[in-house]
Amino acid sequence: QVQLVESGGGLVQPGGSLRLSCVASGSLFGTYNMGWYRQAPGKQRELVAQITYAGSRNYADSSKGRFAISRSNGKNTVSLQMNNLQPEDTAVYYCKLVRGDYAYWGRGTQVTVSS
Repeated sequence: QVQLVESGGGLVQPGGSLRLSCVASGSLFGTYNMGWYRQAPGKQRELVAQITYAGSRNYADSSKGRFAISRSNGKNTVSLQMNNLQPEDTAVYYCKLVRGDYAYWGRGTQVTVSS
C-alpha cells in the first residue's frame, strides 16, 4: 500500500502564492508518476499538473505560467508552487501517485482564494 499526505493549503488573497507538498510512504518501489488534481464544489476532479519519475512535466492550460510542479525521488515528495492565485483556483487539491495499473490518492488539502 501507498499513503499520500498533502500539506500547504490555506486561505490566500487573489494574486497570492501557496506551495503544496505531498509526501508518499509505504510500498514505494520501481518508478511512478505523481501529480496534483483539484476539485471545486459541484465540479469534477481535474488535472492541475503531473510529473513523471524522470521529471517530464505536463500542465493543465489553466496552470501554465502560474504553477510549477517538482519532485524529489529521494524524499518521495511532490510539490506544487502556485503563483498569482485567483478565486477560480479555489478547490480541494489532491495528490496522486500512479504506478503501473495502480493509482493512489491523498485526502486532499483545501485552497481558498478570496479577498
